[in-house]
Amino acid sequence: MTESQTINKGESPNGDNSNSLKLHQQVLGSRRFSNYWWATIVSLGATGFLLAGISSYLQVNLLLVTDPTQLVFVPQGLVMGLYGVAGLLLALYLWLIILWDIGGGYNEFDRQSGMVKIFRWGFPGKNRRVELSCRTQDVQSVRIDIKEGLNPRRVLYLKIKGRRDIPLTRAGQPMPLKDLETKAAELAKFLGVPLEGL
Repeated sequence: MTESQTINKGESPNGDNSNSLKLHQQVLGSRRFSNYWWATIVSLGATGFLLAGISSYLQVNLLLVTDPTQLVFVPQGLVMGLYGVAGLLLALYLWLIILWDIGGGYNEFDRQSGMVKIFRWGFPGKNRRVELSCRTQDVQSVRIDIKEGLNPRRVLYLKIKGRRDIPLTRAGQPMPLKDLETKAAELAKFLGVPLEGL
């Protein structure tokens, strides 16, 4: 799943976005397939461990696939029950970050008002809404940071005068290189700033 991009007002019919006045990019947060997958797997596995521990204690088989009543409760059943509780706590955390859509939001570049707005959802609390804004004339460049290897990193940054570089792409799951380069080139062209890192 890739981040969607909407261009409003004045988009030319041939696809040239240089005349448009507003660029809006949705940023995918924690509501991505891999998080749903792992939350489901951890939930099922942890429930199995917990039921095995309870079955071993009660000497009643609560599982369909195996018979944990043969386990000695101390230490085997107890340890499986503890693994189950720890797994369910991890699963709860994963489901909550999906529910809260941590890291999701949008980037909005408006040449008409001359403003850039970056919005992300954070954890509940006073900093739940993370919003940054600046003037388009303060944007110095668009920078790509690429690191390959076992833990690849492909991030698009906005370099702003007098501030730290602001990441524009989603966290956690790197974008395909081709998509990142296309997005960076379009943004640099839209803002009329140089592209760094290629």
